Amino acid sequence: MGETDGSSSAAQGARMEDESSEGLLSRWWRALGNGNGEDVGTAPLVHGPAAIRGLANLTRLRVEDVMIPRVEIVSAPADTGRDDLLEVFRQSGLTRLPIYKETLDTPLGLVHLKDFALRYGFNGGQTAEFELEGMMRPLLFAPPSMPIGVLLQKMQTDRIHMALVIDEYGGVDGLVTIEDLIEQVIGEIEDEHDVAEDQPWVEEAPGCYLALARASVSEFEALINQRLVEEEDIEEIDTLGGLVFMLAGRVPARGEVVKHPGGIDFEVVDADPRRIKRLRVRMGASRRPQAAE
Repeated sequence: MGETDGSSSAAQGARMEDESSEGLLSRWWRALGNGNGEDVGTAPLVHGPAAIRGLANLTRLRVEDVMIPRVEIVSAPADTGRDDLLEVFRQSGLTRLPIYKETLDTPLGLVHLKDFALRYGFNGGQTAEFELEGMMRPLLFAPPSMPIGVLLQKMQTDRIHMALVIDEYGGVDGLVTIEDLIEQVIGEIEDEHDVAEDQPWVEEAPGCYLALARASVSEFEALINQRLVEEEDIEEIDTLGGLVFMLAGRVPARGEVVKHPGGIDFEVVDADPRRIKRLRVRMGASRRPQAAE
């Protein structure tokens, strides 16, 4: 009896170990079964053709298709001080930053906002001597031609959620996070800082709005009681993202500030190489919205 119980426990333990070591991609494929005996606990976030298309991206898309280009990478040199590093985190809104020596082509690792907060806090009250090297975590490196499914599996296995894209000469071409890869399968992931889909903008402070790039220009003009688009351009520009694209003459990089002739600053909060996603709109004190008469 004791031997039977022992064998059963051993078998159960082995089965649990197999399940825990199963890859993320394998679980997605299993969840996309034909519906016979589907495990509800592992059901996919999307179903049907959309799910199939998303999973097909794992082999169809390459790292270079989804990476953030080098010019848009937010990073910090290894000699950055505590206050300067905190400011980079605050201005970028990111939780992970690559750290480099001299240039980005000599990366040393990444630093996580959580590690920084736990060691030094955000209010300057910690007296521990700042040591950036002691907080650095390893980075992954990937060639531009690697299928995103392969990189995603490696990120899961190594438990490293950021990779630098390296060209044939060893230089840094771009950067990819695990969120960038997962979004290619299940669609865009919104966090608590994102504007709700049914809410084109939110007022963060008087005269400062966080807005979706697809927000209507005409509706926003009515809100702030100021014209943003010239009469001859009304037919061509109907979103805030389109307006910023026109002002910049290109897709601006994340963190870039585009100035409007009317005295308004558009900060690009989120964007990829193809489109603008979110904007922060700042108006000077003299241009804050006034009640319509």
